[in-house]
Amino acid sequence: MTTPDGRAIRGFTTSPAATGGVGPPTHAPHDVLRVLHVCTGNVCRSPMAERLMRHGLAQRLGAGADAILVESAGTWGHEGAPMEVHAAAVLTEHGADPAGFTGRELLDDHVIDADLVLTATRDHRAQVISMGHAAGLRTFTLKEFTRLVRAIDPATLPDGSVTERARALVQAAAALRGWLLAPSPDADEVHDPYGAPISYFRSIGEEIHDALDPVVTALTGIPAAV
Repeated sequence: MTTPDGRAIRGFTTSPAATGGVGPPTHAPHDVLRVLHVCTGNVCRSPMAERLMRHGLAQRLGAGADAILVESAGTWGHEGAPMEVHAAAVLTEHGADPAGFTGRELLDDHVIDADLVLTATRDHRAQVISMGHAAGLRTFTLKEFTRLVRAIDPATLPDGSVTERARALVQAAAALRGWLLAPSPDADEVHDPYGAPISYFRSIGEEIHDALDPVVTALTGIPAAV
C-alpha cells in the first residue's frame, strides 16, 4: 500500500486466503473487532450509526457478523435512556432493528476496548483522543473514515479473517490521514438532529447510512446487495 504521492506504507502485507474460496471469511471464536460509535447524548446519531452498521454487517456476513461487535456511547451520554423516537423510526425505515437500545455515557473502558472509534464530529473525536489510551490512531469521525477508506485499494488488504482485514483497514486509514484532508471543515461532521422533526432525522439517517456503506464494504470485502 502507498500514500497518494507513491510512498509505501510500512508494515502492510497480504496474507493467504483462509476461506477456501467459499462464503465470507471465517473467524476464530474470540477474534472479535470492536467498533465504537460516539456522539453527545447517545440517543440520536450514535445509536443510528450502531444499528445501521450492525444491519449492514448482517446483510453481508450473516451469522459471521459476530466477528465485528458494534456499540455506541455519548460524551454526555444519557445513561439508561431509550433511543429518540424519531431515530428509532428512521432505523425501522432502513430495515435495521432499534429494539433493546439504552444510552451509555462514554467511559475509559469503552475507548480502551475499541479497535475503531467513529465519532459524529471533530469535537467528539478530540474528546475521545484526549482520554488517552493511545486512541489517536484508531479514532476518526465517521465521514473522515469513509473518505480514507475510499482511497484504500482493497487488493492491499489481507484476505484472511474478517477481523484481520478490518484491523489492517484501520491501520491503513490512520497512515493516510495526513494525506487526505477534508475539503471543508464541515465535511467531516454529522450534525445533531436532537429536537428536530422526523424529516431532519431522516436526512441525518441517510447521511449516516451513506457514510457507513463503503466502510462496511471495506471492512468485510463484500459490497451491499443491489
